[in-house]
Formats: sequence, structure tokens, C-alpha cells
Amino acid sequence: MAEQQPFKWRHFEAEIILLCVRWYLRYALSYRDLEEMMRERGLQVDHTTIYRWVQRYAPELEKRCRPHLKSSNDSWRVDETYVKVKGIWMYLYRAVDSQGKTLEFHLSVTRDAPAAKSFFTKALGASYTGTPRVITVDKNAASPKAFNELKAAGTLAGPCELRQSKYLNNLIEQDHRFIKRLVKPGLGFLSFETAWHTLQGYESMHMIRKGQMHGVEKGNIPGQISFIASLFGLVA
Repeated sequence: MAEQQPFKWRHFEAEIILLCVRWYLRYALSYRDLEEMMRERGLQVDHTTIYRWVQRYAPELEKRCRPHLKSSNDSWRVDETYVKVKGIWMYLYRAVDSQGKTLEFHLSVTRDAPAAKSFFTKALGASYTGTPRVITVDKNAASPKAFNELKAAGTLAGPCELRQSKYLNNLIEQDHRFIKRLVKPGLGFLSFETAWHTLQGYESMHMIRKGQMHGVEKGNIPGQISFIASLFGLVA
């Protein structure tokens, strides 16, 4: 996708495309809901077209958001939630800091030590996360195993502590609700790839909504809309 012309060759105006993508990723809507909403505006847009827009631009939104993320603190809360893909439950690994800022997310077919290790490695590699002082997880045995392997390899700093506490992880369990509420209208995903692309958009929109971008505060809806438009070279 061209950096300066992400909507080149599209039949509809860029503003309409981005509006549909933004609404789908922000609110609990189905593609058919959006088709009807566009029809109210006098626009004939098929729901499958909106689906293709989301698949194309949700990952692009995440990529363009990353450089604008504020730094997190050093207390991490890590947990997994369930997402249905082609009728099979898969695992969405997620992490927030103690203030509720999203740190990272990762979709996995399995819930085991290699999957946890991959997620920890991804989170540690993000430029805005820094080095954790403590990582809080639930009672799943896979997380300590992954943690110890990363410690032994020197990927995790020596002073970092692993803490297993379901009570302290209530923060991230509550944060899961936003993502699960958005997934519900679609009744699951048809493939791993479409699930991942959509989740990238959900998570990015959630971070914008929580005020995690520089210069865009939580609750500033017009500012958030302008920010997203500016990422794609548009004026809101």
C-alpha cells in the first residue's frame, strides 16, 4: 500500500471508506448494520465491500498508530481471552500496564509455553513498552515456564519479577470486555488471517479511545477522529 496514497484506485471517496472502517472497529456493528447505515446516507455500499475495506485498512491503522503511542509503565498485567475462528476457540494474548494502557496483543492457536514466550518476546520488543519491573499473570502454568526461559536467555532483565495473582489481573480481564463486545456481532471469524487483521484494528481503536496516542486525550472524540484521518493523509 502506497504510504501517501492508501486509497488510490478505490471506487468510493477516502472519507467514506475511513468512516466505515472507523465505525466498524469502534462500535459493536455488523457489516450488514453498516451497509444499512450507509444506505440511510444515500450510499449503496455492499457489506462485503466494507468487509474488504476493514481487512485492508485495519492492519494499516495499527501500523500507522504505533509510532504515536505513549510509553507504558513497568508493571505489566498479562492474560488471554478466547476468540472463535472457523468454529474453533483460539487465544488472544493481551497485556496492559497498571494504568490500563494496552501494551501488546497476539493471536495464537495454542495456549502453552511457546505461545506465551512468543507473546512476551513481542511485547518486550515494542519501542514504547520499556523493561518491566513486574509481570502479573494468572495461574496458568505456561506463563512461568515461558518467563523462566526468557530469563535464562537474558531476554528479560534479572530484576524482573513474575507474579501470579488472579485478583491483580482483574484490570486486564475488564479490558478484554471491549474487544469481546466488538467480536460478538460477527459471530466469530472465518479464518485466522481475517481474525488477526480485524483484531489489529479493534486493538488500535481501543488504544486511541483510551488516550494512548500523543496529543490525543481520552474522551476527545473530535480529536480522535482528526488523528485517525491525519494518519491516512486526510482532513476530518
